[in-house]
Amino acid sequence: MGEPGTPQRTVHLEDPRALRAYAHPTRMELVALLRTEGPFTATRAAELTGESVASCSYHLRMLAKYGLVEEAESGAGRDKPWRATAHYTDWQGTDSEAADALSATMAQRYFETMTQALRTRRQLPADWREAEQFGDDVVYLTAAELADLTGRFRELLESYDDRLGDPAKRPEGAEPVTVLRVAFRNRREEAPS
Repeated sequence: MGEPGTPQRTVHLEDPRALRAYAHPTRMELVALLRTEGPFTATRAAELTGESVASCSYHLRMLAKYGLVEEAESGAGRDKPWRATAHYTDWQGTDSEAADALSATMAQRYFETMTQALRTRRQLPADWREAEQFGDDVVYLTAAELADLTGRFRELLESYDDRLGDPAKRPEGAEPVTVLRVAFRNRREEAPS
């Protein structure tokens, strides 16, 4: 963890209990909201999610148990503000059924978010509609080349990281943009020897 009150870039999950805890849709939503709208209290979380204050308070405590959120400053009960501990959550390299289940849950969340974005894209100004992208590419790569491509793409996105926590570094007109990174081998059967 860096400076007190400053989220680290990534929190890495390996513990199957933490992976299962994060896979809950309300908890995923709370972490996402804390990253963009936080810090906030359980009362504000309830307003943002439509859940009850008691439910949000419970889920925030569960997230804190696994290091995904923490108390932002002093407060008590419903007046206690929470913040995300990191800008991103990662479980890359964690090989377990819990990690696979979390990945599947996250893919479903991405699908729902993307579908909503496509459904409402006509409401965007023309320049944003033209800038958004939806498509795919198929390339022939070795596992090492895919790992290299992933690293280069990560470096490109990291060049914008300073804007996450410092609104003064965002150019005029900057808006939050979700960039999904999905790359997988098309042939799932084992390759011939």
